[in-house]
Amino acid sequence: MLNRYALAGLLSVLGVVGVVAVVLFAFSGSAAAPEPTPTPGRELTLAEIAQQAGCTLSRPPNEGAAHADKAFKASDYSVNPPTSGTHTPEWAPDGIYKPGDTPELGNLVHTLEHGRVNIQYRRGTPAETITLLETMVLELDNGYHQLLYENITGMDAALAATAWDRLLTCPEMNDRVFDALRAFRAAFVDKGPEKVP
Repeated sequence: MLNRYALAGLLSVLGVVGVVAVVLFAFSGSAAAPEPTPTPGRELTLAEIAQQAGCTLSRPPNEGAAHADKAFKASDYSVNPPTSGTHTPEWAPDGIYKPGDTPELGNLVHTLEHGRVNIQYRRGTPAETITLLETMVLELDNGYHQLLYENITGMDAALAATAWDRLLTCPEMNDRVFDALRAFRAAFVDKGPEKVP
């Protein structure tokens, strides 16, 4: 009989200790809550990512792809910044251009014909933002078929990305704009009408 009572007492003590441990764990600041199991869901579309960033995604009408040896201006195109149209026979090399070192507009339009994605920021953009954009471009396939530069067309947007017949405009810079730029680049790099060299 004594063993039975001793066993019952021991079980009671263990039960109380267990309850106390659970209560302490629940109210302890150091105990991390278990991570919820992720549930698979659909991926956001480029349009949805752009909308979340406050940007506009559009498909301007094609303005042709003729070559002309002249100095092009924003007024030569119906879209600002342009996404197609007559341009110079030469195209600008891929890369990151410092403010004030932007290639000529006709060379930039020609890059789009060869599947490049051009990311451009408005004049007066803070240096910190430009540095973040430069880092992002290099993280995207080490800058493969991308150009980053200061806009020279007087666009209204704070930032724009162009590809052949595609335009992403962002009136204000925010953290989600980077997501929109990444998604735009993934969707349209190497999608121009000319063979990509």
